[in-house]
Amino acid sequence: MGPDLTVSVLSHRTSLPAPMFSRNDVSIWSILKKCIGMELSKIAMPVILNEPLSFLQRLTEYMEHTYLIHQANTTTDSMERMKCVAAFAVSAVASQWERTGKPFNPLLGETYELIREDLGFRWMSEQVSHHPPVSAFHAEGLQEDFLFHGSIYPKLKFWGKSVEAEPKGIISLELPKYNEAYTWTNPTCCVHNIIVGQLWIEQYGNVEVINHKTGERCSLIFKPCGLFGKELHKVEGYILDKSKKKLCAIYGKWTECLYTVDADTFDAHKKSDKKNSEEKKSNMQTSVDEEPEEMPLPDGDTVQVIPGSELIWRIAPRPDNSAEFYAFSTFAMQLNELEEGMKGVLPPTDCRLRPDIRHMEKGDIDSASAEKKRVEEKQRLSRKNRSKSTEEWKTRWFHQGTNPHNKAQDWLYSNSYWDRNYSLLPDIY
Repeated sequence: MGPDLTVSVLSHRTSLPAPMFSRNDVSIWSILKKCIGMELSKIAMPVILNEPLSFLQRLTEYMEHTYLIHQANTTTDSMERMKCVAAFAVSAVASQWERTGKPFNPLLGETYELIREDLGFRWMSEQVSHHPPVSAFHAEGLQEDFLFHGSIYPKLKFWGKSVEAEPKGIISLELPKYNEAYTWTNPTCCVHNIIVGQLWIEQYGNVEVINHKTGERCSLIFKPCGLFGKELHKVEGYILDKSKKKLCAIYGKWTECLYTVDADTFDAHKKSDKKNSEEKKSNMQTSVDEEPEEMPLPDGDTVQVIPGSELIWRIAPRPDNSAEFYAFSTFAMQLNELEEGMKGVLPPTDCRLRPDIRHMEKGDIDSASAEKKRVEEKQRLSRKNRSKSTEEWKTRWFHQGTNPHNKAQDWLYSNSYWDRNYSLLPDIY
């Protein structure tokens, strides 16, 4: 396995070296007015709008609730496994909550690895394409008890008041013990009030988790917030068997928790809920298309628990200092930590060695900005040089191929990363 980078749990840091800067003096409008309807991956944003993580590190936050995968492995009932996997799919996007900073765009060839013995996994990822930007990742259980892999192409669009990120790409989870594979795609994420007012985040769209062995699926709807904010952050849906019969319902909020309950009980509850709200609403007519101006305020502990429900996931609370540090979770605070023992072992392409992100987390915005310009210019120059010669860019740890479970185009892991032979890697920083 080569030298090991695992650190004892006790020594992970609990804050960043410096708190974040206020973004209040930055006119985002002056930057964005040129880009309405354009794709944002081609536009250079000022570094003050970023958070000090690369998108490859941000993706690693999928793994924060890995215990749900371990939990799936402990049950012999495929419906119970589907509950855990569906909860994992929702928990994987929970770290987006209040994260209004933009991660740094990875450079072509950039990589990131994380080994967490306490959580039972190791992860590696690579930026495999620059236009369009595609990030491929591969994680495995340390007991060889699961594989989790995929590739994400975050399509960003600016709509005047909001920025929408549609994460195209497939995510696969394999559980060898049951010879099962699950696939799904992530919901769309939207940051509102880009120009004025308080930034706030919602996720919406359909997420379908499919068990390719049993034909069972979990169909979830991440609900858009609606005009009065009643639906904000809500997720609901059903686990269906292969003939589409409802086996149970799942409901909750991606920012908080998920419950499962009998499907008939859930439907009866929704019906009476709808009746009540229609009576309230009969006097209030408004246009449906308006976007709420202010972030809708959640009403207290916001998930109404239906009698007979079972809790399947609750989010780990953010640390008290989270607001000072880009709304990071404890897990996110640790992602860019560079331990002494890592230096000779990490490949030179690892995000932890990227100078602009390192300067930013130390609070040195000017150096971060200068370094970001420098590394991006270096990337442009090497692309220009490649186009003059016949040399093609070669990805190191992934290759294009067909996803074995749903036959879609995917990036597949080439297996050799952990051999720790990094002699021929490009100099990207």
